[in-house]
Amino acid sequence: MQKYFAGQAIALLTQHGKERVIKPVLDEAIACSVRHVSGFDTDSLGTFTRDISRKGSQLEAARKKARMGMSLSGLPVGVASEGSFGPDPFAGMFNWNVEMLVLIDDRSNLEIVGISQAAAQCGDLVTSDWSIAAEFAKGVGFPEHHLVVRPEGKSADNIFKGIQDWQSFEEIFGLAMQVSSSGKVFIESDLRAHANPTRMENIRLAAIDLSNRVNSQCPECGAPGFWPAQAIKGLPCSACGAPTHVPMGELWKCVACSHQQSKFKPANERANPQHCDLCNP
Repeated sequence: MQKYFAGQAIALLTQHGKERVIKPVLDEAIACSVRHVSGFDTDSLGTFTRDISRKGSQLEAARKKARMGMSLSGLPVGVASEGSFGPDPFAGMFNWNVEMLVLIDDRSNLEIVGISQAAAQCGDLVTSDWSIAAEFAKGVGFPEHHLVVRPEGKSADNIFKGIQDWQSFEEIFGLAMQVSSSGKVFIESDLRAHANPTRMENIRLAAIDLSNRVNSQCPECGAPGFWPAQAIKGLPCSACGAPTHVPMGELWKCVACSHQQSKFKPANERANPQHCDLCNP
């Protein structure tokens, strides 16, 4: 099939350098022309330093950015990303980053979302000891990964962002110590995309995921975004043959029409007995 967005200009609103990883992926993979849009402070929609709270969900924030880019550029198609950080979904012990990239096409009333998630390079610390602060900084990838410093704690009004070299870090640490009534300084990773290479790479992977979804066109109507919507559980146990909770296939759905299709694993594939309620109750 011909690529759905071939030759189409797509607006990308960002002020933190995300075009460096999004544009090359999408331009090549879906044959579009991503256009970087500026003129709007995306930090007004929420900041990782909590001085401006994000309203709504991660997806809603990405949609707002995409639509603002479309409005500023006058283009009917826009793309934007939004990230989130929290504990990992497996053990809840590690920092985790989820990146979401949404593409909106008002010509066809389409919305397609790409996602990538991975371990995050970030952390925070409260200390009054410069040597401890320096060791922490090394542990979170400084200076390639930038830092934010506040006197007192994570809610202090004084914020020093974008710290990216050792001299500046030591000077700002000293300044924060001088104005800190507790004698301690709060240090955290700067999670803005241009300040965190690990996050930037995850944004690139989200762009790849989005392009894969776009290039998967519905066999019925030809719309992009034909993708697995849910797992079909019941893969037979290799020991007793009973259905397990392991997926035996996927239900694919079109984002534009009502077409859906079940795709199953090979008929001879079986699940490990450890996933079987009969063999391993």
